[in-house]
Amino acid sequence: MTLIKQHDFITSVANALQYISYYHPKDFIDAMSRAYNLEQSPSAKDAIAQILLNSRMSAEGHRPMCQDTGIVTAFVSIGMNTRFEGDMTIQEMIDAGVRKAYLNTDNPLRASVVFPPYGSRKNTGDNAPAVVHIDMVTGDQVDITVAAKGGGSENKSKFIILNPSDSIVDWVVDTIPKLGAGWCPPGMLGIGIGGTAEKAMILAKQSLMESIDMQELIERGPQNSIEELRLEIYTKVNNLGIGAQGLGGLTTVLDVKINQFATHAASLPVALIPNCAATRHLHFVLDGSGPAILPVPQLDDWPEIIRDTTGGKKINLATLTKKDTADWKAGDTLLLSGSILTGRDAAHKRMAELFEKGESLPDGVDFTNKLIYYVGPVDPIDGEAVGPAGPTTATRMDKFTSTMLANTGILGMIGKAERGDQTIAEIKDKKAVYLIAVGGAAYLVSRAIRESRVVAFDDLGMEAIYEFIVEDMPVTVAVDSNGNSVHKTGPAEWKHRIAGIPITVGS
Repeated sequence: MTLIKQHDFITSVANALQYISYYHPKDFIDAMSRAYNLEQSPSAKDAIAQILLNSRMSAEGHRPMCQDTGIVTAFVSIGMNTRFEGDMTIQEMIDAGVRKAYLNTDNPLRASVVFPPYGSRKNTGDNAPAVVHIDMVTGDQVDITVAAKGGGSENKSKFIILNPSDSIVDWVVDTIPKLGAGWCPPGMLGIGIGGTAEKAMILAKQSLMESIDMQELIERGPQNSIEELRLEIYTKVNNLGIGAQGLGGLTTVLDVKINQFATHAASLPVALIPNCAATRHLHFVLDGSGPAILPVPQLDDWPEIIRDTTGGKKINLATLTKKDTADWKAGDTLLLSGSILTGRDAAHKRMAELFEKGESLPDGVDFTNKLIYYVGPVDPIDGEAVGPAGPTTATRMDKFTSTMLANTGILGMIGKAERGDQTIAEIKDKKAVYLIAVGGAAYLVSRAIRESRVVAFDDLGMEAIYEFIVEDMPVTVAVDSNGNSVHKTGPAEWKHRIAGIPITVGS
């Protein structure tokens, strides 16, 4: 009988979570490199370039590829001929590994887990507890797969119980455009079919732990009905033209994974979970010989990419006015230099409450003629002004946009993904702007931040309001002051192009 030592278990989990914070799986790098080489949309190609550059920088610097270092999920398969040293449960050992990883002073990871989920939603401070799934199997080893999934992609998960005769393909193809770009495509789609409601969701999540092999499937051809389904969904979703970051392009998904399980004759449960461009998961085995040994990737695995940044319009934020922003057009690339303030969900909620009471914002918080950046950064190390600081999904702030535009004198917002129709109308009405930075390129973005300080709501941790001093921070105008949105025009254009329909200006 194999003895698994408590220290080995905890250390292996912690090491794996550190590992996946800065190393992409090689299959993902290969798939993204292929997508980059094939992409014809300039905006999408640049977004993929930034993701790949960010990935290499994270691998070299051992810093998180995304500021959202996720909520941890662990799949643990325990061999029946194993036993564990000590009195900690599997959940307790996983949680201990999470704490050790996320509080690592050499590479601190952002704590994003709150409890209770309803009510005070207080940050646990160490990203524990993890979500743990345990299975008993034959054998004398313990197989563990850990994943750290960000909120942007997890929030886009969907579930439905179809009629047995309904089309899964039709439901998926109808659903994907409704997800928006908050899941940071291109990535993977995990689909679970069958079982019961909760089983289907677990099947979908487990499928995302598999390696990307769509090109191999295409080359050899499908050999069963599930492979045929994978290929059909992959083709039809990419034909939607959504593209990287929702900007319009050839690649929306890199692969489609499907797991299935027996189900009731009257049911067809289907779960859909997208995985973002910061895909993070790792499998390892404990056999009693010590902590798991994790392979070190070679930097040659990453492509050499040089971005063309000469086309960016340099913007001095110190002198920026509404007259200046009125000249910006949707799709313009900007390089921002100067002061910006940050704010996410909790900060917006608190500011809205102050406005409702007729109270002023805290000292030092003045949005007049400024931009607000939707971000929750990672803590800095070794002289960094700030840790990885990529954008969060802007649609979550839609409910606060009208209040912010009416009460602050703000010129615009920076985030990721699209805005809702009502918010676009409000932006147009107030002649504001909405800019996007590339989701999944947090370490790259942080290199443009020269100074950082908390100016208000420091009790909110990463959700506090910061002031960033930036230099040549790359952004794209997503919604201009006339209400034109690249997340509407880009995918529409590329859907037509992929279908071979000629594009006419104004059509």
